[in-house]
Amino acid sequence: MKKLVLTGAAGRLGSYLREPLSEMADELISTDIVEDIGMTYPSERYIAADLANYEEIAAVLEGADMVVHFGAIGDERTFEELLGPNFIGAYNIWEAAYRHGVKRVVYASSIHAVGMHKKSDFIGIDAPHRPDTFYGLAKCFAEDLASMYWDKRQIEAVCLRILSCAQVTNARALGSWLSYDDLVQLVTRAIDTPSVGFSVVYGVSNNDRVPVDNSKASFLGYRPKDNAEFMAEKILADAPPVDVTDPGQMCHGGPFASVELGQSGLATMNIIDDKKTT
Repeated sequence: MKKLVLTGAAGRLGSYLREPLSEMADELISTDIVEDIGMTYPSERYIAADLANYEEIAAVLEGADMVVHFGAIGDERTFEELLGPNFIGAYNIWEAAYRHGVKRVVYASSIHAVGMHKKSDFIGIDAPHRPDTFYGLAKCFAEDLASMYWDKRQIEAVCLRILSCAQVTNARALGSWLSYDDLVQLVTRAIDTPSVGFSVVYGVSNNDRVPVDNSKASFLGYRPKDNAEFMAEKILADAPPVDVTDPGQMCHGGPFASVELGQSGLATMNIIDDKKTT
């Protein structure tokens, strides 16, 4: 590829994608709303742009072959707070991709698009949308947008329904963990698979307790290698008893399934900020 665009480059997951993506194209344009992301990798260039501003996003995507769209507010907020970056931002990405002839959008969707499904149901990639929050609703919107732009305008898309890409700190993560190495592999396969049309794949590692079925996405060639089971003995020894009446423990969305709409889902998740530094 000549030009690849990464949104959300200043975020934790974006920090692990920048280096491998910079090696996949002649030029990587990393973008976010911060003024600066520090040192850049060879072939990487940073441009600050607001997802909610179409003109800024269109300028960044001009001449791009593909865009890896990880930018957004990454937690539950009020609908009004999410409207610009998460809803309008998604529209701006796909519309700019269409107008500039971008071949494919690789999108950081989320398990929260189907977060109210029970974990015991072992859902596949064709499970109907069942969002757990306004945040999850935004993911549903973007997935449907991606499907429509493929059907009507032939913009390919791979929607990565990421479960939990962070250090394993709780019992839920024994099944939902996506390691950073597997994240890189997942995004790489979403980019280098010759034809994807509109596709959905769960972003999860090869965990013994994985609660979702990726078999219908096997054509992407994603074969995760890491397994959270090495943490099981320690995590389960410290875990509180299971409350079968709590949607946060019984549903795929975890804490997002039990919080009030508009209230943070991350607040109780003890996410360790191990952002990669160049």
